[in-house]
Amino acid sequence: MTDYPMFEDFQLSTDTLHAIRHKGFEQPTPIQALTIPLMLRDEKNIIARAQTGTGKTAAFGLPLLELIDPKNKTVRAIILVPTRELAIQVAGEIDSLKGKKKITVTPIYGGQAIEGQFQRLKKGVHIIVGTPGRVIDHLKRKTLRLEEIDHLILDEADEMLNMGFIEDIEKIMQFTNPQKRILLFSATMPQRIKELAHKYMDDYEFLTVQEEQMTTELTRQIFYEVKFSDRFSALCRIIDVSEVFYGLVFCRTKKDVDNLTKKLAQKGYRAEGLHGDISQAQRERTLDNFKKKRINILVATDVAARGIDVMNLTHVVNYSLPQDAESYVHRIGRTGRAGKEGTAVTFVSGSEHARLMNFRRVINTEIQRAKLPKTKEIIQAKKHAVEEKLQALLSLEPEAKYLQWALELLEDNEPVQVVSALLKQGFHDALTVPKYDEIHEGRPAEERSGKRGKKVRLFVALGRKDQINPKKLVALIRSKSAIKSKMISDIKVMDNFSFLTVPHDKADKIVGHFKSKGQKPLVTLAKK
Repeated sequence: MTDYPMFEDFQLSTDTLHAIRHKGFEQPTPIQALTIPLMLRDEKNIIARAQTGTGKTAAFGLPLLELIDPKNKTVRAIILVPTRELAIQVAGEIDSLKGKKKITVTPIYGGQAIEGQFQRLKKGVHIIVGTPGRVIDHLKRKTLRLEEIDHLILDEADEMLNMGFIEDIEKIMQFTNPQKRILLFSATMPQRIKELAHKYMDDYEFLTVQEEQMTTELTRQIFYEVKFSDRFSALCRIIDVSEVFYGLVFCRTKKDVDNLTKKLAQKGYRAEGLHGDISQAQRERTLDNFKKKRINILVATDVAARGIDVMNLTHVVNYSLPQDAESYVHRIGRTGRAGKEGTAVTFVSGSEHARLMNFRRVINTEIQRAKLPKTKEIIQAKKHAVEEKLQALLSLEPEAKYLQWALELLEDNEPVQVVSALLKQGFHDALTVPKYDEIHEGRPAEERSGKRGKKVRLFVALGRKDQINPKKLVALIRSKSAIKSKMISDIKVMDNFSFLTVPHDKADKIVGHFKSKGQKPLVTLAKK
């Protein structure tokens, strides 16, 4: 393998590689690079320490898709996850990676009609992604059989421990094929998880990736919610409003790099592109042009941008959303260096908003929503830049020949007229009102989704064993926060814990009210 392994190094099928390229993934994340080749050998159980947002779904999903025979219609793998949101997310991600393979992936979780799930299972499913409670329901009803599975995957095992699912997991294991491989993914390794591994995973390999600094204090992080078709116009506005723009613009695919570079050049911007199909000689010329500031915009894919070490970038722009939080950190880490502040700009569509918010939680940083600049603001910014240039020139000792020329002009003309004419001659192009396409920006998440607005699921570490019922749970939440009863919905009380749903704009305040120094919080955001 090369220093930076590629998906092609893992002997994946042509169909899988095509699906990966279609998704825009060029290079595996560290956890994928460790897990994929080991899982493809199908010899050992695996315990992997991996944070949410590091690409672990593809780490186990891609090998699963390679190892499963589509002709065998029985359940070949089950993936257990702590929440229904994660079940939907994981199933969707794996389904998007299967390409043309006739492999069926289905999520099963509580809160959804069990009859519909039964019908899907009856037709034949290869991969199940489920929450423990609903999986047990199906096992008891004998609508799900796991005697022939080859793989059992526990995703976010520590979270399932926190939510009281370990006993359920052990119960599910009793219904599975003893010869199966087990893969356990967990952000942390508490003692109970180690005991589970010791009990059920005799021969396993432990995988972990070095945790990196997940953000930079000198980088201001903002995002704009716009339709994909409006991103080019939005990028032009960002460049034009900036007094100085010297930045990297990241695209998902090589084709996107070529298209964006061409459009920027046609608009008169000094931009060049980098991707894997560009020759080494051209790469060196482009990098030299960028470092010497002959061009101020470099458009690149993630892989092509590796090794670029420029200290004074003002901007990094995520023209396309990166595949995971780690890639996001790698990108934005190129600003805010050498003590200089930088700005990380991300464009997202409405459907991508949740993914970006997940990055924010993983990185534990602030990514602020911003409004795109209007034409007036851009012109004002340009005028300010012109005035600064003039002030800098006025601070210098005037040259005699220009001083004499100025005196001659002022003999026959008013000073204001002379200055006005010179400004028009020298800065007309810079101050011409740009023609921008009209852009409709997305509304904040809490204002979106029709009448109901954006909702958030909360986890409460109290259940029936604590004499909690829905009425008491609502009273508890209201006792600590100013929220109306009708705003609390979808309440589910289990033996050891509960779930409830509240408006997005109330969630952080509720969680904050229940924080207690030195103790595990009673109410937290349900993990997705």
